[in-house]
Order: sequence, then C-alpha cells, then structure tokens
Amino acid sequence: MKNYKSIIAVLLAGTMLFSLAGCSGKKDKDSSSKGSQKTAEAGKVDKDGYIVKGTDTDSKSEDNDLVIAIEGSVSSMDPANIPDTNAISATRGVYENLVQFNEENELVGQLAKDWEISDDSLTYTFHLNEGIKFHDGSDFNAAAVKVNYDRVVNKDNNLRQRRTFVVTNDDGSEEPRVASVETPDDYTVVFKLTKAWSPFINRMTQFCIISPKALEEYGNDIMNHPVGTGPYTFVEWEEGDHTTMKRNDDYWREKPGVDTVTIKEVPEAGTRTAMLQTGEADFVYPMPVDQIEAVQDTKDLNVMAADSNIMRYVTLNMNLPELKEEKVRQAMNYAIDKDGYVQLMYSGYGKPATSVVPEIITGYEEQPAYDFDLDKAKDLLKEAGYEDGFKLTLWGDNSTQEIKGMTFIKQQLEQIGIEVDVMPMEPATINDKIYVDADETDINMWYVNWSASDFTMDGSIRSLLYSSMCPPVSANTAYYNDKDFDKDLDEGLTNADPDAQAKVYADAQKRAWEACPWLFLGNDQVIFSEKTYLSGVYVSPDGAFHFENASLAQ
Repeated sequence: MKNYKSIIAVLLAGTMLFSLAGCSGKKDKDSSSKGSQKTAEAGKVDKDGYIVKGTDTDSKSEDNDLVIAIEGSVSSMDPANIPDTNAISATRGVYENLVQFNEENELVGQLAKDWEISDDSLTYTFHLNEGIKFHDGSDFNAAAVKVNYDRVVNKDNNLRQRRTFVVTNDDGSEEPRVASVETPDDYTVVFKLTKAWSPFINRMTQFCIISPKALEEYGNDIMNHPVGTGPYTFVEWEEGDHTTMKRNDDYWREKPGVDTVTIKEVPEAGTRTAMLQTGEADFVYPMPVDQIEAVQDTKDLNVMAADSNIMRYVTLNMNLPELKEEKVRQAMNYAIDKDGYVQLMYSGYGKPATSVVPEIITGYEEQPAYDFDLDKAKDLLKEAGYEDGFKLTLWGDNSTQEIKGMTFIKQQLEQIGIEVDVMPMEPATINDKIYVDADETDINMWYVNWSASDFTMDGSIRSLLYSSMCPPVSANTAYYNDKDFDKDLDEGLTNADPDAQAKVYADAQKRAWEACPWLFLGNDQVIFSEKTYLSGVYVSPDGAFHFENASLAQ
C-alpha cells in the first residue's frame, strides 16, 4: 500500500509559466514599490504574475464584506449537478471534498487527512478528519461519504456527476467504475474499483460531501438549500444575479477573514471594471484585457495573470449536411486567423490552440497548425461542393466578451462565403437548448470554452468528444463519433505505463485534430483584478476562483 498526505500533482509540474503563488493575493504588501505605476503592455506579465501592480498598498476596505464580480452565471448550487466553473467556484465556499488541489497545485487532503492506494491501484482507502460538523450540526463521517456516493450514482437522480463513476457502453448498457464503497469504521472509507482507473484520485477533488440530513430533507432541491462543511454557510442564490454566503463561525479549520461573500453576475465588461474602480467590487474575474490600460493608474488595484488550461473553441454539429464533410470543417479552420483572435480577444495574453487540449495538460501533443489561409479554405470548400458557401447559426453566452468572440468568428467565415447568424443567449437558455436528444436539437455551432478541473487528459476531452457523451448525456455537441478515438481514451484510463499512455493520448489528439469537430481557437491566460487591500483570493488554472481564505484589510 502507498500512503499519501500530500503529493505534487505531477500532471502540472513544470508546466506553469507563472506561479499561481504569485497570483494568489498573498503578497508582501510592504515590499511593494512606492514609485510610479508600471505601464501595462499587451501580453506582458512580470515574474510574480503582475500585469499592473497597485502602489497604494496601505489602502483599506470600508467594510468586511467581499464582493466578487464575474462575467458568467452561477447555474447551480448542487455540487453533483453543475455544468460550469463558476458554479464549481461558488459551491466550494459551502462544500468540501476528501482531497483537493491547493494553491501550489499539490494534491492534498481536505476532509480526508490521508489516503492509501493499493499496489494494484484498485483500492483507495481514505482516513477522515474527525470532529467535523455540517452546517446543520450533524456529524461528518464515513457514512456521509457513502450517502453522497450512492446519491450520485443513483440513475433516478439524473445528476451530471454520475457519468464520472458510471461508463455507458455503445449498446446503452452501463458499467460502474467503483465496485463498492465500504465504511469499516466511522472515519475510514474504502473505494474498490472494478478496474484500474488512473484519474480516480483527481476526480475526487470534484466529489463534494453534502449533509445527509439535508439530503433527506430536501432531496434534489438541495441546490436551493446547500449544507456542507465549508468555510461559509449559504444565505441566498438568485440565478442570473448573485450568490451570497456568510462566514461559518464554527468552521473546523482557520476561519475566513471576511463576514460575507457575494458573487455578483455582471456580464457587461465595462460595468465590472467600474465596480472595481469605485470599490463596489473587491475582485473581478475575468478582467477584460481591453480595460487594462484604463486602470493602470488606479493606485489601489492589481491586475494579475497566470497560464490556464482553458480551451476556447467552437463546436461544429457534424450531423448537419453542410458540416458532415471533413474538408468543410478543415476549410473553416483555415479561415480563422488564430493569432488575430488571441490579440483581439486577449490582447496577446494567450496563444493559438495547437491541439484539442491546452499545452498545460500532461500528455499534450502539438499538432500541425491550421494556418490562416483563405485560398486554401476556399479550395477545400470547392472540393467539398460548397464553393458558394452556406448559412449557419452560432450560439453563445450573451456577455460582452462572448459576443465579441462570436462576431469575430462570423466575420472570418464570411470571407469564404459562410454566412453566420450570431445568437447570444442567457447561459441557462443555452443549456436548455443544448442538452436534448440529437433529433430534437437545433444547434449548428456553439462558441464555448472548457477547462478540466481534475487537470487530466481524460477530463479535458472525454465529455466533449467521446461518442457516448453527446447531449443530453454531456457536451459532445459536435456529435463526434470515432471508435478508434474512444478506444484511445479507454486505454488511457487503464494503462499504468506512462509511455504507453502518452502514445494513445497522442493518437487521440491527432485523430480529433484532423477530423476538426471544432474550430480550434486558443488558450488564454486567467486574468483577474483585485483591490490591493484584498488577500487570499486567487484563480486556479481551470478558471475557478477561490475565496476560502479571503481577508480584507481595514
């Protein structure tokens, strides 16, 4: 047996260009220069992750209430049924996992103090911290872990997280990844896998533990009544507007330094920036890159950046007659100026996509670029029988930045005769329209981004490209179906040989890249801004924002 209390997440080791420790807000404020503010230059980040470094490090907050302004929405407060990173971020204020990635991207215990993995990689034994209470006063113990697992895998509950633990075969049959969950005593939980599954421990960083007492009372309406063990207790969630929580004064670890946290949903970029400048917001994510220059002389404000594992792309519904032909999809990729996209959208704080996963993901394999070439794009369309082009619709969120990106795609494709109708929508509306059966969908193209919060290759592409992950099961809205690609992903899950695993993942990337189920756009950096009096809040490479240890100087 191998015993773990804290292990370095090797999948991230050596890949970060900028240390997130330098971007965490945990800075030596007394060491800041009192001199003139440095001028922001596009794409420039200093060694500590700063784009703009505020000089007024003695500024104070007028209250002890943290306000975070975000671009998107918090779509759910049920951690087992969330589709996006904003919801992950919000729920982590209330809930905790057995293990987690810390700020230095190390895999460490959270509710579990340590764990053991059997030599055959089939048995994971977690030893739990004792004396922890849920917000409703009930005890956290091994039985609570099992209740949550049973809830997730119960097909009747129809929870998104179920697909983490259950494999759906081509014939519709299902196989569990976990053979059993045993609780030999109150503070030991044993997960026995049906076969070796390399991402298991990483996936457990996404397995939040909800109070069994609350689940019994609220069932799947727990999304409106969150009860966990986390540093904050739930106050209010109003989808499309805000989520509020307050400090858990009975928290079992060090308590947060703020009284309340409010996550405000502010899709308009200029409004978010104005909120930060006036002090209405203490933290903004994402920070609009086209506003960085405007705030560079604001003395009590920092703008910071770090590499991410966020993939920006457009899905292409391969069931449509116009998009069935590979040459058409390749032509569309040649028609997109990726360098222009990164410059327009992120002012150079990013890079064009060079695979179906970002470079930061272990197993990444660079692919031959689809260089911007309109003549080649037009030739491919002609060969496919679409010399005169055709019409498509493009769905995406209705935020300022997403509309800007969709408009760019529209303009690029129109150069080769493809007319695009941009259709921005509320995120909840898009979810309702996307997660339907294939014969009911109206989707043509979807402008979207994805980051794997478990930081694995499998987590980065399975939900998006595996054949059984088409809606309503998951987000394969390209309806990509390649059995050899599926085989590669399945072998990658069970192969313990790093070289063999790298080989099958390289093949999977090559297959998907050549098939072009997406318009491959770019991988941007996470860019956020904060008041200089704020500490303990940061953004991780998957785009999740963390506020567990927030503190406001007063």
